[in-house]
Amino acid sequence: MITDQKALEDLVEEFHSQQRIAIDTEADSLHCYFEKVCLIQLSSSKGHWLVDPLADLDLQSLFDVVCSRRLVLHGADYDLRLLRRIGNFEPTNLFDTMIAARLVGKAGLGLAALVKEFFGVELSKASQKANWAIRPLPPEMIEYAHNDTRYLFEISDHLEADLHRLERWEWFTESRDRMIAAAREVKERDDNTVWRISGSSALSPRAQAVLRVLWFWRDSEARSWDRPPFHVIGNADMLRAAQEIADGGNFSAPRMNGRRRKSFEVVVALSLQIPESEWPVIEKVRRKRISQDQIQRCEQLRKIRDRVAGELGLDPSIIAPRAALEAAAADSSSNALMSWQRRLLELPVA
Repeated sequence: MITDQKALEDLVEEFHSQQRIAIDTEADSLHCYFEKVCLIQLSSSKGHWLVDPLADLDLQSLFDVVCSRRLVLHGADYDLRLLRRIGNFEPTNLFDTMIAARLVGKAGLGLAALVKEFFGVELSKASQKANWAIRPLPPEMIEYAHNDTRYLFEISDHLEADLHRLERWEWFTESRDRMIAAAREVKERDDNTVWRISGSSALSPRAQAVLRVLWFWRDSEARSWDRPPFHVIGNADMLRAAQEIADGGNFSAPRMNGRRRKSFEVVVALSLQIPESEWPVIEKVRRKRISQDQIQRCEQLRKIRDRVAGELGLDPSIIAPRAALEAAAADSSSNALMSWQRRLLELPVA
């Protein structure tokens, strides 16, 4: 575990002699409201390292050398988002083993499934939901962390060979580049809709008004406590509470201390005072009328997709998910499909 600047600079110097580096991260989103990077796992041909971002380290020199090498990651989207929060992290050459596994038709896409297939090793999942902010890390968590990068080079070698053998390398690079671009997008929270959790549309209008108040109360409590919102009250309990409160029933929230329970009771009382004119209004989304020609075109594309998927041994959704087919049927120039997908569907490529 690298926890001081001198050891980090030594590692940076070591990486200058390496052609490729495997990397992964661990965060604490299941344990804190303010998610942070808790661990960076790294492997090269010379060994395996863990870097502690919670220590007082300047990580930019590490990021600079790492991003100048060929990086190997598994499911890189989340890691890229995390690393960009704490520094300038823009890789120039990246191999994502999950994208590659999808494109060569692997049944199991998780890292554990690939390790089992290629090495016959069963990776433990015991630390999957562990709190990575604890220090010192116990031996089983250290072993789990090392395993996230330990096998990536050999897996990437197998998958890259398959991509070239199957003549799907162009598919990979285009899919990877789209993923990297999507990971750069910053998603802004919309306070007008963020409270609409799964199941909220089934509530009565008054219950939705209660739910909206409860959601923002829960969010405030979670922020001040620095715990995930579900530690305050889970979605299912909150939905049930909103409807029971709106119907005039009583609801006892589970495992609330005295202060939080009083706070909960206050916001419940306030939510019941909201006038009907201020209850949430669900604006009906007017979907553009689909013509019969578009329906037929979408069906034609689906048949082509399914035939090609069968010939290539791929899940049809990899070639084109349903939404992308509909977009292409409505507008042949839609960018919902990548160039390689358009070619397989016999669509023109710009």
